[in-house]
Amino acid sequence: MASTPLGEYLTACRARVLPGDVGLPASGTRRVPGLRREEVALLAGMSADYYIRLEQGRERSPSTQVLDALADALRLDDDARLHLLDLAGARPRPRPTQSERVAPELRGLMDAWAHQPALVLGRAYDVLAANQLGTALFSFTAPTNLLLDVFLDPATRALHADWPTIAAATVAGFRMLHGAMPDDPRLREVLALAQRDSPEFTRLWSHHTARGKTLDRKSFHHPEVGPLDLRVHTFDVRAAPGQQLVVYHAEPGSPSAQGLALLGTLAATDAHR
Repeated sequence: MASTPLGEYLTACRARVLPGDVGLPASGTRRVPGLRREEVALLAGMSADYYIRLEQGRERSPSTQVLDALADALRLDDDARLHLLDLAGARPRPRPTQSERVAPELRGLMDAWAHQPALVLGRAYDVLAANQLGTALFSFTAPTNLLLDVFLDPATRALHADWPTIAAATVAGFRMLHGAMPDDPRLREVLALAQRDSPEFTRLWSHHTARGKTLDRKSFHHPEVGPLDLRVHTFDVRAAPGQQLVVYHAEPGSPSAQGLALLGTLAATDAHR
């Protein structure tokens, strides 16, 4: 039985690969979905005993070459490959910090975007900053955490037109962050809260899917301006590792652009009351 995060991840990954996907015959009775351990070892060019020790946590220091071979055998994409390296400790880990601050220059840039909602997420999906339109889009009223909102706040669930897709993507992105900084106290705190209070999060977390922010479009049902179909751009903040700048925009002249314009007017009116 897997006893380390690396072993658990390998087990989950091989369960998602069918023999036919990698050119192996699907013969015999299979007690588990996906590939057998011996088949992964064969594809990766290592002994079955060594691979079994990796899954069981009895081997904890695989080389980069071994990890690359496993990533190829399990058909991992770039994000999943990086997550595998993180779990094995094969990449430098950022030092945990107690607090996060958004640079004043970045805040000023965001505030200048009157027509694009923008926000900065911290290493655990805490919302560290948002411009006026971003605050209006998500109805932020106090410091909050985007992951906990997605799973625990009914208003946030109603806001997202395709909540199941958003939920799965949020968990996959959070797993990437957690794999890179497993000892970070804020990441561990958010993970514990989500597992305690949301069975849906716990179910998705058990899938071991690791993927960075890949959604390039989101649909919203905003309570004030109605449907919004927005493109999403996510950028790493180089001056603050772990932070992400997320910017939303609508196609010019589209109903969503008109909706954003109305939302901006409403937000500006509220701000001057």
